[in-house]
Formats: sequence, C-alpha cells, structure tokens
Amino acid sequence: MSALPELALQIGMVKACGGLELSRATIYRQRRPRVRAVARRMPPLKLSTAEQAAVVGELMSERFLDRAPHQVYATLLDENRYLCSIRTMYRLLASQHCVRERRDQRVHPVYARPELVAIAPNHVWSWDITKLKTTVRWTYFYLYVVVDIFSRYVLGWMLSTRETGALARDFVEQIVLRDGIPADQLTLHADRGAPMRSKTLAEKLTDLGIEASFARPQQSNDNPFSESLFKTVKYSPIFPECFDGIDHARAVLTPFFDHYNYIHRHTGIGLMTPGAVHSGQAAAITIARASTLNDAFAVHPERFKGKRPTPPIVPDKVYINPPLKKDTDTQKTH
Repeated sequence: MSALPELALQIGMVKACGGLELSRATIYRQRRPRVRAVARRMPPLKLSTAEQAAVVGELMSERFLDRAPHQVYATLLDENRYLCSIRTMYRLLASQHCVRERRDQRVHPVYARPELVAIAPNHVWSWDITKLKTTVRWTYFYLYVVVDIFSRYVLGWMLSTRETGALARDFVEQIVLRDGIPADQLTLHADRGAPMRSKTLAEKLTDLGIEASFARPQQSNDNPFSESLFKTVKYSPIFPECFDGIDHARAVLTPFFDHYNYIHRHTGIGLMTPGAVHSGQAAAITIARASTLNDAFAVHPERFKGKRPTPPIVPDKVYINPPLKKDTDTQKTH
C-alpha cells in the first residue's frame, strides 16, 4: 500500500491498482478528508428536559390522571396556565407508554386451520345451508345440502322454512343410515353456523361415530366444496330469481341435482360425473377414454403433433387446505 502513490505516478492509478490487486474505490475513499461529526442542533421550539418533566408530572398528577389532554389543556388555560399544545401532551404521554384505548377491546380467539384429506368416497363430507328468496318479502327457504368432497356427489338435500340444529341432526342421520357409513370413518365438515355447532347435532355425530370439523370464521376457502356447489346452483339457467312456494323450489331443485350428479361433467374430477366417481366407475371410464384417444392418435398422429393424448385423471387425493410445508422442508429444497 505504501508503494502505491509512487507506482501510480509512474504507470497510472488503474494499472497500479490492477498490479497490486487493490480496489480503486477503497483507495479513493481513504483519500477523502474525514468530515467531523457535527452535533445535532436542538430544535428551537422543543421543550427542555425540565419542561417535559413538568408537563408529564402535571398530566400524571392525581387530579388529571384520568382526564384526556384536551380536558387538561382547557382546565389549565382557565387557570391562566399554558404548558404546551395538546399534540405535545399526547406525544409526551406516548413516549412514557401512557396512551392506550381505555375501552376493553375484544380479543378474537385463534382458530385452527382445518386440514382434511379424502382418498375415497365417504371419507369427508361437506355440508352447508343457504337461503333461497321467495315472493314474500323477508321470507326465505333454507336449502340443506351434503356433498362428498372426493366425488363431488350430492348425497342429500332438504328444503325447510327453518334453520335449526334438530333439522340438521335428522337430515345428517338419515343420509348416514341410508348409506350405511361405518363408525370412525367419516369426517363431517361445515362452517360455524348455529345449526352446525348445535349440541343436538354434536351429540348425534358422537353416537354415529362421525368426527366434526369446522371452518374458521369468515374464511370461505375453508369450506370450498359447499360454497362452489351453491354458486353452481344459483347461477344455473333454471334457477329463478325467487320461488312462489316450497313446491316450486322442489320442482326446480330436483331435476337440477339429478343433472348435477349424473350428467354434469366436473373439471375437478377428470371431467366425469360425480355419480360415476362415487360409484367407483372412474377407472373403467378412464381406460375407455384412453382407448378412444389412442385410436384417434393412430389415425391422425399429426393432429396431436406426434404426442400421444391422455385423458383427464381423477385425483387420488382431495384436500380441504393441504398441509403447509414446514420451514425445514423449504430449506432442504434450496
């Protein structure tokens, strides 16, 4: 480093730094004259330490302890005293951690994120209730629907003029007994509506050996299959703006759910009908579709650009909120 100035005068700074493997930026930075640290000047309007202590002492005094700075400011003015502005009072109180919301604030409980997986039909059911408009103002019908998340098959639906835990209990029990669901196999998922969390339904699920699962409040993604089904129902071309009566609603919904289960092809299950997947026909249908595509490929391979087509596959696992990857797993991938 000591030989650098002389060498730089002879061959130039660039070549000298290159030959000595030194950074020119470092050399130039070291040559700069050091700037002395200038003491920060105190703002002329700032209260002195003694004045700040006097204001805090007044605000924390016994007579002003439970009064807002606006009240203290006005009271002192009426006593021919001025200490500082209202904003400064708030600033000094905040510096002492003496400012907070006086009213009790509601603390929301932390709900666990539901993580469910179905590897076959009748492992996880999702159910919900939605309102249907009628021609009578402020009067609704309530549509109860249970859907299997693996097959998207609507296992049962019910119309009622009420939304109660007793109706939910009877509705779920009838479907479980009809399908012969064994104990300790099924998980029933729902949101946190009053019928879903009712003691009446909870006791029945315990008797039937069914595990209850609940979505987090205001998290529609925690119950996506029921929400998606209701959107499909209400956006159907046959769905009216309102219903004349419960018979009218049944006349509309009965053909809809038959169509949904046995004719409607669902993109989430390999473009198959929910009925086919629920009854175990998915594998045979996939094989037949593959054979049809192979025949088409054999006749005109150029239309597929030489790549043999494959039919859509039914997923072997269906999740409600897939498990989050742990940090350790993430670190291993890097």
